[in-house]
Amino acid sequence: MKRRLLLISSSRTHGTSFLEHCREAIVQHLSGVSRVVFIPFALGNRDAYTRLCRSALEPMGFQVDSLHESADPVAAVARAQAFFTGGGNTFRLLSTLYRLQLIEPLRKAILAGVPYTGSSAGTNIASPTIRTTNDMPIVEPPSFTALNLIPFQINPHFIDAVPGSTHQGETREQRLSEYLEENERPVLGIREGSWLNINGNEGCVNGHNGAVLFRRNQPQQAIETGGRLDHLLID
Repeated sequence: MKRRLLLISSSRTHGTSFLEHCREAIVQHLSGVSRVVFIPFALGNRDAYTRLCRSALEPMGFQVDSLHESADPVAAVARAQAFFTGGGNTFRLLSTLYRLQLIEPLRKAILAGVPYTGSSAGTNIASPTIRTTNDMPIVEPPSFTALNLIPFQINPHFIDAVPGSTHQGETREQRLSEYLEENERPVLGIREGSWLNINGNEGCVNGHNGAVLFRRNQPQQAIETGGRLDHLLID
């Protein structure tokens, strides 16, 4: 398997601009690439989102072709040098990919080695399903099945429980525990400021704040920056 994935928890961290905190990781991941196909479907204003993406990626040396501007999105995917899928609403993103019949073309290209970068919702869709997204289901996609580029689920923007909090809603740990009551696949909660680098069957947590692994009937496991994910990449 030739997958080359950069899966970012969030496009921003506190005090940074769009993609600023992971700039070096993106440049390294896309080494040798001159043009990136941007997938803007997680937000409603795709023109504005594309301008934002260009303002971040073009200074890094990458020309941006937004998929919403293409007359033939399937053909654009087939000839892409690399992909970047931005954050927003995961349900809207996945629903649009199904409507445009892009799920299988994207999966085929990425598993053949075309570099893929995702942030937030764009990271969610790399999982087998979007069942561990934090987003509200503002639209109903035909299926929760996503690109299935990796054999585990991801929860971006992962937030640890705050000791002594008076908030009465479920913590993120509780919500992911509920997922595991009904599903077998493990979930990796990625804190903001962190990302995953995956090349073939090798993977690593990078960035600043690490991640937390949740597995059914097992204690949660902290994975610090530099922690390996190889054991999770064997389906």
